Amino acid sequence: MIIKRIGIDLGTTYTLVHLPKRGIVINEPSVVAVSMEDKKILAVGNEAKDMLGRTTDTIIAIKPLKDGVIADYRTTEAMLRYFINKAIGGIRLFRPEVMVAVPAGISSTERRAVIDATIAAGAKAAYIIKEPVAAAIGADIPIGSASGHMIVDIGGGTAEMAVISLGGIVSSNSVRVGGNKFDTAILEYARRKYNLAIGERTAEEIKIEIGSALYLEDKLSMEVRGRDILTGLPRSITITSNDVTEALQNELEAIISSVKKVLHETPPELSADIMDKGMVLSGGSSLLRNIDQLLSRTTSVPAYVADESLLCVAKGTGIALDNLDSYKRSILATK
Repeated sequence: MIIKRIGIDLGTTYTLVHLPKRGIVINEPSVVAVSMEDKKILAVGNEAKDMLGRTTDTIIAIKPLKDGVIADYRTTEAMLRYFINKAIGGIRLFRPEVMVAVPAGISSTERRAVIDATIAAGAKAAYIIKEPVAAAIGADIPIGSASGHMIVDIGGGTAEMAVISLGGIVSSNSVRVGGNKFDTAILEYARRKYNLAIGERTAEEIKIEIGSALYLEDKLSMEVRGRDILTGLPRSITITSNDVTEALQNELEAIISSVKKVLHETPPELSADIMDKGMVLSGGSSLLRNIDQLLSRTTSVPAYVADESLLCVAKGTGIALDNLDSYKRSILATK
């Protein structure tokens, strides 16, 4: 099958690639391993993530995206090229059209960097779509209707919330809080409360295994190994879900405030629609236990986690690319 169009969810933590009629074909970490000596790209994706925190002095594992935007242009270009080539496979006889999802709050300069990197990575044309719009399309929300729909997309680097009507964003906000900030908060909490130094990967495991946005009556717990800050020796402790909830308070508060701001700026007629339908949560970090209940309690608006919430943005880019004419209003820039 000749592949002419590719949809990419260029995430801070993971990059997902969607192909027409085949769905999600790549779901790999947004990590690139680079040699310090000759600046050569050694590995991308899963292979590079395995090197995180375990490399020698001559190899550095880089996350080229920070808070949803390009922090390292050259490495992002190399990563995009790798994912495009892997998605197409075999011999490339043509350059595909590529649609990339970007945070709604990025500047025109940051948007231009994404377009340029995509073209340089081998795309014939690059289209940009805002993440909340892509997430809404991927979550099967009829964004073209004359009715208000609210999407809250919580990814690795950013949380994006938007009210969409007639294919366009009516009010939106973006806060640079996501899965990565959750991990850092857990890591710092373990250091502060237990004098235990743990790595990013361990913090992520804790978040996935026992993390919760609300305090649980039946606490979950897990054994965590790390380095004792005082003695410098290895040590293990038992950490509970309530520890994680306490650690995440500031980050969750930032997301709640951002959601309230968007609701505050929404016209009354659309507010009534949202109250009726509720808000839809998407993105990997929406899988944190009880985050939907937390948002429902604090905003008095029902909240639901979308089916396959991790894949919503990538699916949305693929659907929008397949129906370019229908989603013309939602697509930002081309080249």
